[in-house]
Amino acid sequence: MDEYSLFPLFYLPPVSWFQQWFRIEGAKKLEKFENFQKQTYRNRTVIFGANGPLPLIIPISHGGGRLYQTTKISSAEDWRKLHFKSIKNAYQAAPYFEYYEDRISKFYEYDSENLFDFNLHALQVVFDILKADAPELFTESYHQHVSGEDFRTAFDAKRRKRETSQEVYYQLFADKLGFEPDLSIIDLVCNLGPEAKQYLIK
Repeated sequence: MDEYSLFPLFYLPPVSWFQQWFRIEGAKKLEKFENFQKQTYRNRTVIFGANGPLPLIIPISHGGGRLYQTTKISSAEDWRKLHFKSIKNAYQAAPYFEYYEDRISKFYEYDSENLFDFNLHALQVVFDILKADAPELFTESYHQHVSGEDFRTAFDAKRRKRETSQEVYYQLFADKLGFEPDLSIIDLVCNLGPEAKQYLIK
């Protein structure tokens, strides 16, 4: 078996996901054959609004299959417009939001009903913003164990603050609300701009 570390595909992953990604020097793959797991970062991300952490949740069509790669996004509401509006409201006064606004909007211009494909496209845009190579390798079947590090259950959306210790960086509302660790990569990018990658790899 080839040795590789295995990562889950998330919706605009938390900062800790990227810290682990850049820490691993060997081969890395994204898990493509797992079942969809509710209440995880697979269909949610957390940003920092004026009133504190704000989860953004992609609605799921429950008529789809159990496999993540075949999970369908619900079209019952205009969540794309709502998510981008929430991000803009939260970060429009951040140092680098205006610089990245057009690329962030591309997340929501991508017309796909498939959750896996939507998340992958958004992740590729984020890696472009970070000026880093986007993931290119995916699992070809499901394996309970892998030869490298397995991060499929390493990031718990319910325990974000309790499980993470991160170096403080500038956040727009931190003076009023305190520093919030392990938010969406969007928080880091909008606040640190070109320095975001250096923060992730140090």
